[in-house]
Order: sequence, then C-alpha cells, then structure tokens
Amino acid sequence: MAESKSLPLPDPTSEAITNNVRVEVESRYRPDQSQPFHDRWVFEYHIRITNEGTETVQLLGRHWIITDASGRVEEVKGRGVVGEQPVLGPGESFEYSSWCPLKTATGVMRGTYQMVSESGDQFDVEIAPFALKAQYTVH
Repeated sequence: MAESKSLPLPDPTSEAITNNVRVEVESRYRPDQSQPFHDRWVFEYHIRITNEGTETVQLLGRHWIITDASGRVEEVKGRGVVGEQPVLGPGESFEYSSWCPLKTATGVMRGTYQMVSESGDQFDVEIAPFALKAQYTVH
C-alpha cells in the first residue's frame, strides 16, 4: 500500500510525445458536479492526440492509472476513447473530453494509449502525469 505522504502535484496540464504521437492534456475541477461533503470531487479533462509522424496510426485502447490523495490507485482499461477508436493520418489530431470522480480533493492521472500503425506495429503512447486539483486546495 502506498504511503500517504503529501507529494508535490504535477501541473493540471501535461504533454508527452511517443513514436511521433503527441498527447496534450488539460484538467479542471467541476464544482457543479462535485459533492465535497460526500467525498466526491469531479474533474474534467480535455485531451488532444496529434499524429506528428509520416504513417497513419489508430488508437485501439487506453490504460489509466488514477491515484487519489489517500494513495488509492484505480486502473481503468478499455477499448478506444469515448466510444471511438480514431484513425489519425499524418498531421491529424483527435480531441475529446471526459471526466473522473475522486474521493479526495486532489489526485494524479497518467497512463498510456495502445496504438497500431498502418504497417501493423503496436505500441504504447505515454499520457504524462497531470494533476486533478479542486480550486480551493493549496497549490
């Protein structure tokens, strides 16, 4: 079990490039969806995936690792994103928004997208860690 030491949180934005695929993330707290007195904080995140390579790629799946301030870790794996498995030609981007509930006011998300190139090579693309922070928490 992870110790619940207060580690410095990353920024609420992140960016990583793996195999010429850029993943940019921006998260924000959703007070209108949250119920702090019931240990429920909701965060929205917006993601842009850009193919900066010369070969068409397709996103097949996702693997999220979500850690809250108490050290609880939840892993989420599944096909595609928001019900889609987007195909990105060279220079193309795909954007989507989703959300994540936490039992604490802060947390961190990171993960990978499972991709396949048109030549059949499968590879993972990094989703760099980004913070989930309620507005009133100490930065």
